Amino acid sequence: MGFAKKIRVSGVIHAGDWNTPESVETVLSFGIPLYAVLGNADIDPAIGKRLKLKGKGFAENYLEFEVGGRKIGVTHKPSDNKKYFFCKKYDVILNGHLHSKYESVRGITKFIRPGATVSGINFAIYDTVINGVEFVRDE
Repeated sequence: MGFAKKIRVSGVIHAGDWNTPESVETVLSFGIPLYAVLGNADIDPAIGKRLKLKGKGFAENYLEFEVGGRKIGVTHKPSDNKKYFFCKKYDVILNGHLHSKYESVRGITKFIRPGATVSGINFAIYDTVINGVEFVRDE
């Protein structure tokens, strides 16, 4: 998160699997606007309560919002993309769940899965100006 603050990101998007309320608190402590959904590992109700109270955008299953003129959709499971985002126009849809890096483009929509610490990919930086993504390995 120090890296995100250093490069002055305008927001953090988290696609679920926080695991603990402490993880949420750590991200919130950096004071960067947070957009988040829950994942299948987020069984502690305190996680959702904290995100609802302090997050810039929060939904349990799927979230849609605009940043930098880009329409963004977030859900934990990639298999839920059709369920929540079918026939809607998004610049980017972000997912978690599979814990592996992924990027593709279908039509006008970019699909991004940033990965997870267990796969060595800690996060991805999405640039709203160029509609581009950079995957970052925090070694």
